[in-house]
Amino acid sequence: MNQAPDPDHVTFTIDLTLEEARRRAEVVAALGADWDPVAVLREEQAAYDLLYSGLDEEQLRIHSMLVAAGVLPGEEPGRAASH
Repeated sequence: MNQAPDPDHVTFTIDLTLEEARRRAEVVAALGADWDPVAVLREEQAAYDLLYSGLDEEQLRIHSMLVAAGVLPGEEPGRAASH
């Protein structure tokens, strides 16, 4: 790439650090004062537990195959219950 000065083009650079901080602050402000990240994570875990509960043997076999292939999470939240 030719980096020689070109009178027809101006090199323009911008540091987006301040803009990213502003964007993140706006996201948190939009979530509101009553946003509870711990409750959100708890509800998400409950949804995963419900999604994978009550699987029959064939579904558990397929689930285990998908976990082994890395398609679905294993021991972390979202793992199928064996009951």
